[in-house]
Amino acid sequence: MTNKVIVFDFDGTIADTYQAVVDITNSLSSEFGYQPINEEELLLLKNLSSKEIVKRSEISLFKIPFLVKRVQKELGQQITELSPITGIKSVLLELKRRDYVLGIVTSNAQENVVAFLQKNGLDYLFDFIYSGTNIFGKHRIINELVRKHKLNKTDVIYVGDETRDIRSARKSGIGVIAVGWGFNSQEILAEYKPDFLAVEPTELLEVIAS
Repeated sequence: MTNKVIVFDFDGTIADTYQAVVDITNSLSSEFGYQPINEEELLLLKNLSSKEIVKRSEISLFKIPFLVKRVQKELGQQITELSPITGIKSVLLELKRRDYVLGIVTSNAQENVVAFLQKNGLDYLFDFIYSGTNIFGKHRIINELVRKHKLNKTDVIYVGDETRDIRSARKSGIGVIAVGWGFNSQEILAEYKPDFLAVEPTELLEVIAS
């Protein structure tokens, strides 16, 4: 690959899965031993880093991979009913028209991502999809795709909506754009100093071009 490669997170960045994930996570609270989250607590969590959220939840680190897989399974039953983030589809179409290479790195299940993309007519836009259940291991997945596709890291940009996305991109030595329409608030994202913080999807076109 010689063109610039734009790698997207999925949940909260492309797909509007926020409420579905919250509802599923709350429904599994008694099974995994944590308290369900109300609206007031959700607003607080938006201003915390991913690691702070896990610590606050008091979920055993051992249980997290199992919880993630259960959430993925439950989400898979309704993924085709969910919608893309408003405005993101036209941005993806324009990026593809400009000959950028598009990919996805996510902690969601690949089958969920594929089902969503196919339902919304977006599957042909992406050259690769990588997934993993380790929510703090995206940098390893990014490193794998860089090696596999023989990419120059200066040509790769990661786009995500959480502090862990910024941390993963930094660990992998690639550029990162944080988006303010997903899970984490714009305030906490700014504290992690992404290369750019996009408030609206259309901003991605200008910043990627530059």
